[in-house]
Amino acid sequence: MKVYLCAISNISSGVCAEDCKFCTQSTRYKAPIERYRYKPIERIVQEAHKAKEAKAIGFCLVTAGQGIDDKILEFVCEAARAVKKEVPQLSLIGCNGTASVEQLKELKRSGIDNYNHNLESARSFYPQICSTHTWQERYETCLNAKEAGLHLCTGGIFGLGESKEQREELMDQIASLEPMSVPINFYHPNPSLPLPQKVIAQEEALELIKKMRIKLPKAMIMVAGGRELVFKDAWPKILEAGANAIVIGDYLTTKGERPDRDLETLQKLGYEIADSCHE
Repeated sequence: MKVYLCAISNISSGVCAEDCKFCTQSTRYKAPIERYRYKPIERIVQEAHKAKEAKAIGFCLVTAGQGIDDKILEFVCEAARAVKKEVPQLSLIGCNGTASVEQLKELKRSGIDNYNHNLESARSFYPQICSTHTWQERYETCLNAKEAGLHLCTGGIFGLGESKEQREELMDQIASLEPMSVPINFYHPNPSLPLPQKVIAQEEALELIKKMRIKLPKAMIMVAGGRELVFKDAWPKILEAGANAIVIGDYLTTKGERPDRDLETLQKLGYEIADSCHE
C-alpha cells in the first residue's frame, strides 16, 4: 500500500477573530502561541524544500481567519507562485477559510491544486462550538472549491464533545461531498480553550477511521492533528484501519513527530511512499 505524506505551513498564525472553541488561533482565548499576519515568502519556500526532502507530496498553505479577503488572496497567490517555481513537484493545498468560486479560481491560476476546508463537526453540533459563522458557509465553500476545478480536501475534528450519532452525521456529510482527501483530526486539549480537557480513546479513533474508509473507499483518508497524542508509537494501527495518508512534521500550533522518524517507521513496515497526489 502507498502512503501519502502531507506537510503544513502556517503562513498566517493566531490572528483569527472567530470564536471556534477548538482553535488556539482564535484571539478570543489568548492561547500562548506565536502570532503573525504574514510569514516571509522566503521562509515558506524553505519549508517547502524541507517538505520535499521529507518525501511529502502535499504542501498546505494555511492562513488564520474566517475567510479570504483581497490581502489574503494576494498573499496566498504570491506564496503559491513562489513555491511552484522553486519546488514544482509539490501538490499545493490552500486552506484559507470560506471563499467564493472566483477567489478559488484565482488560487488555482496561481498554482493551488487542492483546497482544504473542513466541516469540523456535524451540522447539528456546530452551534455548540462556533457562533461567528455557520456550518452551511463551510459546506458551500467545499462546493465552491469543486466548482472552481480544485480537488477537495474536507474532514473534521472528533472528540469535541459530540455524540456518537453526531459523529455518524459528520461522516455522512463529508461523504456527500465526494472529496479527494479526508483529513481526520482528533481534538488536542488546551487549557486556554473552553472545551473538556479530554483525549479521545484510541479504539474510538480507530473505529472512526474504519467507518470513514467504508463510506469513501476511494478517497485519501489522512490522519492529521492529534495523531501523536492519541496513538503515540502505535500510530501504524491507523494504516491497518484504512488510513493511507498522514501529516508529517508540525501542525498549526502543536508539535508533531520528526518526519525522519515517521519515514523510518513506514520503511520498516514495508509501506511505499507515494510520489504523486493524483495517480
